Amino acid sequence: MKALIQRVSEASVTIENETKGRIDKGFVVLLGITHKDTKKEADFVADKVANLRVFKDEHGKMNLSLKEVEGELLVISQFTLYGDCRKGRRPSFVEAARPEHAIPLYEYFVEQLKKTGVKVETGIFGAGMEVDIHNSGPVTLMIEK
Repeated sequence: MKALIQRVSEASVTIENETKGRIDKGFVVLLGITHKDTKKEADFVADKVANLRVFKDEHGKMNLSLKEVEGELLVISQFTLYGDCRKGRRPSFVEAARPEHAIPLYEYFVEQLKKTGVKVETGIFGAGMEVDIHNSGPVTLMIEK
């Protein structure tokens, strides 16, 4: 499982000209799932996301978590995180999980984040989405399990 985390001042996802999800300060989580992933990986990554200390404290140090700053989450499914570009000019996506495996795990991941008490918005798995990200910092990190 890969989660590309971007700290944002705001973000939204639009599908067919309709805003599906919108957040203020927090994280956009672009989530890639591989066929080997289980709930164990989802639990690990969800815990990391909720407790990652990358928001500034009163001294300007990245020392506060999403929960501590009352941040919000926008979670977007992103199978292209498992795109392999090492050969040829067209990425291979054989490591990306098929929807029958990925969708339940994606939904489980979102539910685990909601259990932390953080506001969670999502896109729609597999849909064509326009994601508007206002990266703050910029801060972009990869969490892998």
